[in-house]
Amino acid sequence: MNRTVGATLVGVAIASALVLGASFAGAQEINDAPLSEDWWPSEFGPDDKAGAINRITPETVIKAMKLVRKGRTATLGKYYDSEIPMGGSRIWNMVLPGTPAAGPLGVNQVVAHDEYVSAEIGQVGTQFDGPGHIGVRTSKGDLFYNGREREATYQRDGFGRPVGMGDLGVEHVAEKAFVCRALILDAAKYRGVNTLPIPTATDSLGIVSAEDVEAIVKAQGLNEIEAGDCVFLHTGHGDLWKNSVWKSMSTQQRQIAREKFSAGEPGFGRSACEYLAERRISLMGGDTSSNDAMPVGEVEGEIFPCHQIAQTHHGIWNIENLDLEPLIEEGVYEFLFVWSPLKIVGATGSPGNPVAIW
Repeated sequence: MNRTVGATLVGVAIASALVLGASFAGAQEINDAPLSEDWWPSEFGPDDKAGAINRITPETVIKAMKLVRKGRTATLGKYYDSEIPMGGSRIWNMVLPGTPAAGPLGVNQVVAHDEYVSAEIGQVGTQFDGPGHIGVRTSKGDLFYNGREREATYQRDGFGRPVGMGDLGVEHVAEKAFVCRALILDAAKYRGVNTLPIPTATDSLGIVSAEDVEAIVKAQGLNEIEAGDCVFLHTGHGDLWKNSVWKSMSTQQRQIAREKFSAGEPGFGRSACEYLAERRISLMGGDTSSNDAMPVGEVEGEIFPCHQIAQTHHGIWNIENLDLEPLIEEGVYEFLFVWSPLKIVGATGSPGNPVAIW
């Protein structure tokens, strides 16, 4: 691994935005700390493939449904488009394969359109990170949720080529739905700004710590975070390409937005994600491309520690690039959240358009 972690690392390694110029000492080719941290088998059993969504029970669903008082709804997914910010060399490309693709047919002269999409479909735009997305390199191989080793897990075709993540595929999570009490932690409002800064030092105001999480919950007058909850972070950084302005932006404006968005991002620090894991939440998310503070977090040199803590160790999956503006504008910080990833066999994640109801 190079000692300078830059955009190319992020392009091959993970979640979304580019990490620029984050240098660190003591880089190593393996990390054997997880081998002694006793994080598998999962609390849900050695055969579990779904993770923390198992915390959503009929009882938690009924409790969450009581949050619906006004009958209001908002969709939180962002637009999918070829010009949205995307990490590394990822793409979203859509064309119409025919104009029209079929017809006219029959005496009633039916015509129809289809589309052809090529993309890293689980890791572009509003995206859900599944079990096969984030792991850790150790001397025993690359380990993922529930201690599964990458090479041993792959689904392969007749030529031995990996064609899916096998027991780490997102379809195992998609067997259930996230129907949960959701909380928005409005870190931007808590800091008294519209947008948190991109952190360049470990004491940056762009890093949300465990103490910050507790303080925000208290400041917003919310009950404590409970097992099965879905917890989302509002930093304001995602407003660079929010739905309310995206379609009216010129190509040049979109380019500027991409550059600013990909320069780094405010987000959760390691301690916050450890705290959320201790609270036994079912899902985390927010308005940025990873929800991890970067290029600098609470521990100098760590890259996406929240991804590794929450997903690899605890099966708490992550939903990214949410458009939280409809809720923030109305001061809605607690609501019923409904979402399930697509059942894409062997995929690392899923696109989607989750719904808030209050």
